[in-house]
Amino acid sequence: DELDLSQATTFQREVWEITRLIPYGETRSYTWVAEQIGKPGAVRAVGQALARNPLPIIIPCHRVVASDGKLGGYSGGLEMKKYLLYLEASTALIAT
Repeated sequence: DELDLSQATTFQREVWEITRLIPYGETRSYTWVAEQIGKPGAVRAVGQALARNPLPIIIPCHRVVASDGKLGGYSGGLEMKKYLLYLEASTALIAT
């Protein structure tokens, strides 16, 4: 389905579209997202775009973490990000 992201910048839409591709139970880094959209130097801007994500469950920005494994930020708070990642990891283990 088409999401109405007409209020977003082109850069934000690119970041969010790549983020939607991250599989359930997996994570990617902000660097990975920046590289996927062809802007490897835009790591900080990727974080800012994800912070403005209007649909955090449909666009699973909680699956994007820092390259060093730290959580980074999350508009719902770090405890919620930790919980969502734990929930997805637990479900992925059960499914295998």
